[in-house]
Amino acid sequence: MTMNEIEKGLLREVAELDALPVGAYNIRANGESAGRNSSANIDIVPKDDKPGIDIIIKDGTKNESVHIPVVISESGLKDLVYNDFIIGRDCDVTIIAGCGINNCGDQDSGHDGIHTFHVGEGSKVRYIEKHYGEGTGDGKRLMNPTTEVHMEKNSTMDMTMSQIAGIDDTLRVTRADLAEGSSLTIHDSVMTTGDQSAGSDMRVDLNGEGSSADIISRGVARDNSKQNVVIGLSGNAACSGHAECDSIIMDNGVITATPELTATNVDASLIHEAAIGKIAGEQMMKLMTLGLSEKEAEEMIIKGFLG
Repeated sequence: MTMNEIEKGLLREVAELDALPVGAYNIRANGESAGRNSSANIDIVPKDDKPGIDIIIKDGTKNESVHIPVVISESGLKDLVYNDFIIGRDCDVTIIAGCGINNCGDQDSGHDGIHTFHVGEGSKVRYIEKHYGEGTGDGKRLMNPTTEVHMEKNSTMDMTMSQIAGIDDTLRVTRADLAEGSSLTIHDSVMTTGDQSAGSDMRVDLNGEGSSADIISRGVARDNSKQNVVIGLSGNAACSGHAECDSIIMDNGVITATPELTATNVDASLIHEAAIGKIAGEQMMKLMTLGLSEKEAEEMIIKGFLG
């Protein structure tokens, strides 16, 4: 794998990699494969009909990880991939994704990743996805990820998705359907600055008895940026669902939060909480009395809030 210093820096930002990871991985740089490795229990196979890969995880695979980061350093490049994860029964795995874009040119650069997960019965999956942008050019950095999750009986998935910085425009779409006894947790955090715009549309169908979902969204909108968050829960069985959307607005930022709860079963229990406001003055004062400047206190609060 040959990567320049910019691409290596992006890889550190989105996947915390300074070298090739142990185990299975697929690293994509500027629309091409920059490195790929399968393991004894995890096969990574390129698709024949469209760009992307199939990640096939064998039954009973435990304590293994898969890295699939994407980096873009070319201005004007529009990248689209379809990645399918077929996770067998009784697995325990971690999947690290993410995309970093450095755009120093005048043309827009973008990445759209369509990720579909099939989580087998009794399996446990941790999914980490980071988005990051940088660059001095006038061209925009665009990302529009779509994530689909299909969970079989008694499976568990914990998703942590974050937009770190530097993405000018994004629409993040997440869809999930849960079978009997399955459990989904989503932690989603976004910070926008300047004139950036970010949309997040998360919808979960709780179809199986005893299924549960917990969605926690955190957003910070600074300068003139805008965010729009939609969280939808559908309870179609005896199930439980909780959605929480907390946001901080600063300067001239705008945030819209929309809850959508639908119950089609009398034993469905669904809760939504939402709060939008500015940084509390007492938090700032407390930190400043400890010797921090106003800017340092502000940044510490935001960092803690986004987690």
